[in-house]
Amino acid sequence: MDLKEKIRVIEDFPQKGISFKDITTLIKDGKAFKQVIKSMADLVRHKEADLVVAPEARGFIIGAPIAYELGAGFVPIRKNGKLPGETIRAEYKLEYGIDIIEMHKDAIKPGQKVIVADDLLATGGTIFSTIELVERLGGEISAAIFLIELTDINGRESLSEYDVFSLIKY
Repeated sequence: MDLKEKIRVIEDFPQKGISFKDITTLIKDGKAFKQVIKSMADLVRHKEADLVVAPEARGFIIGAPIAYELGAGFVPIRKNGKLPGETIRAEYKLEYGIDIIEMHKDAIKPGQKVIVADDLLATGGTIFSTIELVERLGGEISAAIFLIELTDINGRESLSEYDVFSLIKY
């Protein structure tokens, strides 16, 4: 199955000049979604993983089932103010400002092996901040995995010290 054909591309969204990769058309197809999760898990199955960590919202769609497939736990990374209890936070730059993500302080124990997952690797800002949170708690990054990688943006370069895998490249 050609998974790239299952992704709807919407030009000039959310602003002119952006070619948005809409995964909702892929994940609504049960067979395609199952293939995505199995294929992504297979890319990192050789890596040690106690946990899969993913940022909201589309990262949850990818990260939680990969964790299940690998037999690992799942840790959600949320936007500022969404998690109860004590959290740690990291800031990252957006085209139009700064955003904040948070993770529970007790989400990761020192030495735990972590795979970071998300739907898209573009600039790498969100994932780099996610990795920062994991490492501040003593977690060790085994790999970063993405459904889609936008190769002309070179987000992989900002993650050069980590093993990075992607299923579909544009």
